[in-house]
Amino acid sequence: MSFDLVSLGEVMLRLAAPPPQRLEQAVSLDVQIGGSEANVAAACARLGLRTAFISAFPAAHAWADRAVRELTGHGVDCAGVLRPAGARMGLYFLSPGAAQRASEIVYDREGSSFALADSGDFEWDRLLAGADWLHLSGITPALGPQSARLATEAAEAAAAKGIKVSFDGNYRAQLWRRWDADPRAILMPIVEKAAILFGNHRDIAMLLGTNFEGEGEERRRGSAEKAFAALPQLELIASTSRHVVDADTHRIAGRIDARDGAIQTDEVVVAGIVDRIGAGDAFAAGVLHGLFLGRDRDWAVRAGLALACLKHSLPGDASLFGPADLDSFMAGELDVRR
Repeated sequence: MSFDLVSLGEVMLRLAAPPPQRLEQAVSLDVQIGGSEANVAAACARLGLRTAFISAFPAAHAWADRAVRELTGHGVDCAGVLRPAGARMGLYFLSPGAAQRASEIVYDREGSSFALADSGDFEWDRLLAGADWLHLSGITPALGPQSARLATEAAEAAAAKGIKVSFDGNYRAQLWRRWDADPRAILMPIVEKAAILFGNHRDIAMLLGTNFEGEGEERRRGSAEKAFAALPQLELIASTSRHVVDADTHRIAGRIDARDGAIQTDEVVVAGIVDRIGAGDAFAAGVLHGLFLGRDRDWAVRAGLALACLKHSLPGDASLFGPADLDSFMAGELDVRR
């Protein structure tokens, strides 16, 4: 088979306290399936792209079986998911935010099937055969040395086959702090293969080992120009800016920088937020969807912003919206569709 997009990453169980409780108060937890790279594959599949997912889930494991069912139910091909014996699913625990309190996440991913997977376990020629794009994020290399090698080899294999790479910075300080790692040294060989970078001036500052002066659009454009100068293969940088009023109300704008200029949307007020987790993955999926359709950058960034805004209305990690939902949002149709 051929695929528009293949993504690589870990799927976890997401265990969330019932809003507005914190984890320390909860006597029951809501269970969802989560993981950034899987979220992008699922969202793109719901928008009509042919997607596949590469990962490792434990064998003979009820939650792993559920993860495969959910992803395939969204339209994601999971033939590239290894099922080794004797391991576990990674977990993350969520305290949802409320009022002026931000959401909090605690990871429990050590010793998971994916974290223990060796790059030699994956047949890149077969897994990437027929793929147009490979989607990676900074979460996989943050898990440890084995996962860092896995992400690096995936990017190298894609580049050798002429497959374009998209990379989402997704910096996770909790994960990087767990081992003696140099994020910049580990991530740069991956980012050097990327045609699209999902990230902002903070991601670029970390990658280039520098800081950027100024504020707002000026700083974003300055950091983008430095990234384009340092990364010859980079074509686009896509990012969001988020102003948090409180846990229930955010103002969000989308932006795409290219070598010949930038496009930034107006802010959209997102009120009555149900769940903000996964909104960045939805943005990435919307942008990729627009690019795969051959639409211009303005449409692509507006599609990314639309999908990110819509994601805030759903519990769980994944965006469950299709092209009709995207078109209605972009047209300003907020009333009941009958």
